Amino acid sequence: MKVPYIPEPFRIKSVEPLKLLTREEREAKIAEANYNVFALASRDVYIDLLTDSGTGAMSSAQWAGVMLGDESYAGADCYYRVQDNAKKIFGMPYVQLVHQGRAAEKVLLPILLEGKKYAIANMHFDTTRAHVELAGARAIDCVVPEALDTTKYYDFKGNMDTVRLVKYIEELGAENIGVIIMTITNNSAGGQPVSVANIRETAKIAHEHGITFMIDAARYAENSYFVKEREAEFKDASVAEIVKAEFECADCFTMSAKKDAIVNMGGLIGCRDKAVFELIKQRTISYEGFITYGGMSGRDIEALAEGLEEGIDENYLRYRIGQMQYLAGRLEEGGIPFQSPVGGHAVFVDAKKLLPHIPYYEFPAQALAIELYLEAGIRACDIGSYMLGNDPDTGKQLEADFEFTRLAIPRRVYTQAHLDVIADALINIKERARSIKGYKIVEEPPILRHFTAKLRPIE
Repeated sequence: MKVPYIPEPFRIKSVEPLKLLTREEREAKIAEANYNVFALASRDVYIDLLTDSGTGAMSSAQWAGVMLGDESYAGADCYYRVQDNAKKIFGMPYVQLVHQGRAAEKVLLPILLEGKKYAIANMHFDTTRAHVELAGARAIDCVVPEALDTTKYYDFKGNMDTVRLVKYIEELGAENIGVIIMTITNNSAGGQPVSVANIRETAKIAHEHGITFMIDAARYAENSYFVKEREAEFKDASVAEIVKAEFECADCFTMSAKKDAIVNMGGLIGCRDKAVFELIKQRTISYEGFITYGGMSGRDIEALAEGLEEGIDENYLRYRIGQMQYLAGRLEEGGIPFQSPVGGHAVFVDAKKLLPHIPYYEFPAQALAIELYLEAGIRACDIGSYMLGNDPDTGKQLEADFEFTRLAIPRRVYTQAHLDVIADALINIKERARSIKGYKIVEEPPILRHFTAKLRPIE
């Protein structure tokens, strides 16, 4: 299906040179990196799709803000600006700065999970799952079954399965569940959106059982744009109005501002409970820094204040989502399987379907990521069994619901020509898919292993 490319609603003011290594050079570099794409030097990557977190291009207004940043340790002007913008956008009375999303999780989740055994989410992402486990609890995923069929169209594949959620609460006991988390968009399911109706229903269930309802807000703006396109109630609403409707349901939120606020560093925690906020502030001072800078420089805070407003601009979001739809259209024409419909920040290629001969314990999504680097110098990452890791109780390799190779597109960075290079590379790989082999882990840490594990190809 041919999808027209939506032109950039901006002009390019600064450029960074790129270099494409030879095939032989790339083979040497990935071997030196122990077949872990995180260990590659960025200078050895041509198109970097490892993550959309902190990799976006800031605007001229944001760069101007860098010069205006107030570097005072306490009470800086930029702190008050980001507070005002965040409270206006999210409608939360209390907002705390931290340096990124996992810092927000490190501060908030132990408070919510103290004395609790479980956290339930539509799907936990890797750092969220890790912080649940580090707090002594277990993470349970509860996404709708439609998400599991990558070929089936469904408007809101990121939704919580509320029927199963109620069953989990009944089986586990509400008193044992510290938090119910709604990740918007649902990254692990393929960047899939969540409807406002589902957010409302999930919040209602949580509150009826006395459980805190939290939003992981990393890609809240992209989620809101999908709601405007697909949920009848909101077809005439602005993105800003949809954000308000989503967050009025939540007791608290964590946010990596490195995604939809289009900054290179930053995060937020929001909450409604003053007593919880006092605990958040205490932990922030211990782990991040004083409450008015939260581990960030004043210049980064100023850029964040501006980025919060730019991230919900509908012309920008139309272009942003359009990039994913264009790339997905090219892949569909080339017979490349992916999570359909395409999500908001990435195309999630279905490595299980593309490489069916590689079992989950030989990591097909990681194998495809490595092959993509060898083919065209493109760095992507595994969202599958390799990332999921081992069972924290038994130590055995877990089998993920998906074996995705994620092509995360940085914001305002790559052009249509770059997207065509990506599509052409995957189509070339498809022609020799049967010859691609899996990988084994030869060294790994116990938590978040995919960042530093060492692998070897299966001979």
